[in-house]
Amino acid sequence: MRILGLDPSLTSTGWGVIEVNGNRLQYVADGFIPTDAKMPIEQRLEIIFHALCEVIETYKPEEAAIEKTFLNANPETSLKLSMARGVVILAAGHNGIPLFEFEPNKVKKALVGVGHADKTQIQTMIKILLPGCQPKNNDSADALAMAVTRSHYRTAVGYK
Repeated sequence: MRILGLDPSLTSTGWGVIEVNGNRLQYVADGFIPTDAKMPIEQRLEIIFHALCEVIETYKPEEAAIEKTFLNANPETSLKLSMARGVVILAAGHNGIPLFEFEPNKVKKALVGVGHADKTQIQTMIKILLPGCQPKNNDSADALAMAVTRSHYRTAVGYK
């Protein structure tokens, strides 16, 4: 089973792919999709969409995972994140990949065992759970965390 984790952002959308064999997790690939803030938003969203479709074509994941949205203090930031998130969701749907959403505390609990872990703890656990993995940046590390979270909750009621 291949799982694609996604961390949407208009600036740098992270992605990470893992392979799940029973209880074993294996790192496959990770990366990020940067866009230029000087470009029109529609071009930036198009770049994200096409790059993710290419990732999906290359790695052929069977499922995808994304973090549930939270509201930022700045409404403009929330709106831009929502646009990027919509394009990421569209890429999964366009390619027929079921998408699962997880609250931030579920991600932390799946990786560290507690719902209030910090980013450093999560990144450390990614490297432990996925030997040989050196995430390209924080966005791809967060995306790998989403994929690992999906692998942990695959058999939980309400997440199939």
